[in-house]
Amino acid sequence: MGYGLVWRLLAGGHAVTLLNRGRTPDPFGARVQRLHGDRTTDDVPRLLQGRRFDAAVDFAAYHGRDVAEIVKALALGGVGHYVLISTGQVYLVREGAPCPARESDYAGPVMAEPAGEADRREWEYGMGKRAAEDVLQEAWRVSRFPGTVLRLPVVNGERDPTRRLESYLWRLLDGGPVLVPEGGAARLRHVYCNDVVRSLDAILGRDDTFGRAFNVCQDEAPTLRELLAELAALLGARPQLVDVGAADLEAAGLSARAVSPFSSRWISHLDPGLARAELGFRATPLAQALESIVSSFLAHLPDQPPDNYEGRAREIALAASVPKRARA
Repeated sequence: MGYGLVWRLLAGGHAVTLLNRGRTPDPFGARVQRLHGDRTTDDVPRLLQGRRFDAAVDFAAYHGRDVAEIVKALALGGVGHYVLISTGQVYLVREGAPCPARESDYAGPVMAEPAGEADRREWEYGMGKRAAEDVLQEAWRVSRFPGTVLRLPVVNGERDPTRRLESYLWRLLDGGPVLVPEGGAARLRHVYCNDVVRSLDAILGRDDTFGRAFNVCQDEAPTLRELLAELAALLGARPQLVDVGAADLEAAGLSARAVSPFSSRWISHLDPGLARAELGFRATPLAQALESIVSSFLAHLPDQPPDNYEGRAREIALAASVPKRARA
């Protein structure tokens, strides 16, 4: 369960239970109950047996069997509302899925398994999430299990453990060139972590969402170059953006995903129109969200850059070899 949602539930006087493997510490002390177990074993049915929850939010279901176990454990009144956190990647594995993708674009044939290892991992993730959604949808159809799906794109926020957006902040802050694979012209439509929490707050317990899925994302869709310019302005930095091709990156022993985490065909682009219309969802303005994220980064500067910063010297060397016309 996301910490932002836990804080709100605690503030509202709810009794909160966290179910995870117990490997990551949390700041809640005795205010929450903890159930520790591995969902790939029989821990979940054992831990949930005889328990009832008004609502459950599942952030860690990656396969159909994960949801099947939960549905089985919480059937017959064990939960008032179950929300599955899914991903926009369920659209990216579709053949010919449009961009931006709407909820109605989910149905249809999926692409064949890709040959490359990196693409195959991403495909497997999207297919696993689709399987999880399908199990939940079938549980609603057959037994009216009260489930709802939230589909999210890349989530950005303060102290984000994935450190994707933070990767750009380190590069902008050190004053060196920032490599922009393939021109950085693709549009990015992510979501702010606090907006995910607010959307969960808004739907928990709403029976008109049962058996349905909703996209939640920001309104703005800047290009990567535009996003980097805005981040640089918030840092007070002067960006040196350098266009670079995939072949040049490979020759330098670098990957596009390492130097630029948002440069990937597996970054989903969603349409939030349904959530706006039916849930009253309103995203935080992007400029406001970025200002908060950057302020938090500067106020709590991590001890070490993210792992993908290790090749920074090679990035700078590659940028120096790129023709000046590719610089901005």
